[in-house]
Amino acid sequence: MAEHTLRERVRNVSLIFACGTALFSDGYANNVIGSVKTYLTRIYGPDVLDRHDFSTILSSVAFAGTVVGMLVFGYLSDKMGRKFGMMTATAIVAFFSFLSACSQGVDIDGLLAMLCVMRFFLGIGIGAEYPCGSVSASEQSEGSAIAKGTQHRWFALATNSMIDFGFVIGAFVPLVLYWIFGNDHMRAAWRGSLALGTIPAVLVFVWRLNMDEPERYKKDSMKHAKIPYMLVLKRYGFQLAAISFTWFLYDFIVYPFGLYSSTVVDNITGGATALSVVFGWNVVINIFYLPGTLIGAFIVDYLGPKNTMIFGLIMQAIIGFIMSGCYKQLSDNIAAFAVVYGIFLSFGEVGPGNCLGLLASKTSPTAIRGHFYGIAAAVGKIGAFVGTWAFPPMIDAFGGSSTDRGNTGPFWVGSGLAILSALVTYFFIKPLEHDGMLEEDAKFREYLEANGYDTSQMGLVDMGSTASVDIEKDKKELEV
Repeated sequence: MAEHTLRERVRNVSLIFACGTALFSDGYANNVIGSVKTYLTRIYGPDVLDRHDFSTILSSVAFAGTVVGMLVFGYLSDKMGRKFGMMTATAIVAFFSFLSACSQGVDIDGLLAMLCVMRFFLGIGIGAEYPCGSVSASEQSEGSAIAKGTQHRWFALATNSMIDFGFVIGAFVPLVLYWIFGNDHMRAAWRGSLALGTIPAVLVFVWRLNMDEPERYKKDSMKHAKIPYMLVLKRYGFQLAAISFTWFLYDFIVYPFGLYSSTVVDNITGGATALSVVFGWNVVINIFYLPGTLIGAFIVDYLGPKNTMIFGLIMQAIIGFIMSGCYKQLSDNIAAFAVVYGIFLSFGEVGPGNCLGLLASKTSPTAIRGHFYGIAAAVGKIGAFVGTWAFPPMIDAFGGSSTDRGNTGPFWVGSGLAILSALVTYFFIKPLEHDGMLEEDAKFREYLEANGYDTSQMGLVDMGSTASVDIEKDKKELEV
């Protein structure tokens, strides 16, 4: 019996990771472009990327595609199924990662234009993973074989930790390819950096082939029912707005800082340093994402997502203020700068990095979870999009990247926004318990029935008469 239980737990954990692991591609694709831009700048000169705002467009266009993917697949996830969305998402990511590496044109402007277009479509696939893969991972995390009190950590490890692992590999791969190709073949290095993003997407696609829909989706989806949007908005609109706002602030902070880490290091090292040094320190900085998300994944089961998020945000703000006040001393010692900068990023993962997905997926019912998660995550990615456009003029407004004040300005702003996010979380976001999805689904059914909605049409048709039996079983579990 013990062996059977262990086997079931391993299988359930494996399903959680099968759903969430594709988010590795999000971290990889969004971070690798920073190093690719550094390559392109060294090959063609900074004036080429500054022309027509190609530098900023390359950083932000994937976010625009991601927003489209989140919103469209948020609907499809609820109405077509989690598996349909996940399989489509990985196919899009694999295809357009390959085409990004193959970008070409009659001149450099044409090449960059094609790369921007491919990055947009790649973003659609990445965005689709959030309301499909992440939502499915959250539903798998509360399976009967998952040990009580560990549901939050498995979700965080399978989703946000995968994004952060993608960030690290996205920084490391360009460095390895630079070691291989050197200064004489940097074109091969930047194309290879993009092409390798195809491999994890293909592997996850194969991994997901034999998956089934999560049990929660089978029981409580509205795939074959009309979604009562006004009732949904009345019950969940305020909570959605609060989570969306904090997600906007988080992505406004974390993605530009991650994207510009190689640029910041390039400025500190004088710009003329070998790329192996610039990329090497970029890897060191990005590694700090990992302890934040890994340690935070275990903290969240004890403090709860809300308290863990507040703790991470406050600590991130404190480190950001320290960096701003001591920038001159830190910039004179690149190792000290990398460590403190890394800790700044790490606390962001302890808090909102791990907890926003949890809050978005587990405070909403199964029937509209794809919609809810997709909208919240899309607002977050709009924050990332705005941040990548806001950072260059922000730096210029503070005095430019050649001045200490220009380089510290974003840290002052980021730290202030972290404090604001912590306040919004404290006052407007409700706490989340283990097995919260089961409870929320039951309350949602009661709410719909009280407002005259026929809940008998919920669930998948092919479940037959077992659906009502399973629902009664869920009610008994809640009573216990």
